[in-house]
Amino acid sequence: MNYPSRKIPRSELPERLREIPDAPKYLYARGAPLPTDTDHKFLCVVGSRSNTTYGRQVVERLITGLAGFPITIISGLAMGIDALAHEYAMAAGLGVIAIPGSGINDSVLYPATNRTLAKRILQYGGTLMSEFEPDKASMLHMFPRRNRIMAGLSHAVLIIEAEIKSGTLITARLATEYGRDVLTVPGSIFNQTSEGPHMLLTLGAAPIRSSKDILDALHIATLESPQMRELRYEQLNNEEKEIVHLLREPMKKDDLLELLNRPLSDTLGTLMMLEIKGIIKEELGEIHLL
Repeated sequence: MNYPSRKIPRSELPERLREIPDAPKYLYARGAPLPTDTDHKFLCVVGSRSNTTYGRQVVERLITGLAGFPITIISGLAMGIDALAHEYAMAAGLGVIAIPGSGINDSVLYPATNRTLAKRILQYGGTLMSEFEPDKASMLHMFPRRNRIMAGLSHAVLIIEAEIKSGTLITARLATEYGRDVLTVPGSIFNQTSEGPHMLLTLGAAPIRSSKDILDALHIATLESPQMRELRYEQLNNEEKEIVHLLREPMKKDDLLELLNRPLSDTLGTLMMLEIKGIIKEELGEIHLL
């Protein structure tokens, strides 16, 4: 399927983006239109191109825990944290917007190594957006301008791993100037990629330890409606759904493991993912649905 580009004038851009200094006169887009529901939130997730294993785990855990909520994840299609943010957003069934530092036609998308990812974003029902002409190849000066689009379009910006001198911190600075909440995740004091987040924390960025912290920052009520809960259940895989079915009444963990009769490591991994997603909780030796 072909995904032709279209030109969106400033008058049709979200108000958040129109109000920033040096707002774009227009954007080019491919794929789905932007959500217009006033309750829908846009979260920019960016970070180091050289992410650690810890950074990958953080992206997976935090974004997976947002499944079922009215959130679109924005990132820059870069290697590392940006690409992971797109991947896990799609896995969680969230909205996805990629804003590269180039035009949005296949032949010029930057980086070239993520052109397959961009194609999957379009097939998934996401959006590619850029201020630059669709056939404009990437140049160094285009990245700070791209960063202002990401910050301006978002309600909040989440930084996951960043070196002190990086484009990620430019996005964080712009978010502050635009009055957006800056969120970040503490990291190891031994990793260079933790220096950026730790500096942001000293400057007043909100520390993020769980998906609920993000939902609170976005002012999204975590008390789900029956419809929202059903939507989250529909997105579970077959093994997860079986566990949810068995837990209509709280059950001791050992009893649940015996009923499932599967390899212990597989079941424990599934239980961990359900807890990350906010579906179950273990208390006093019993597992119950939230």
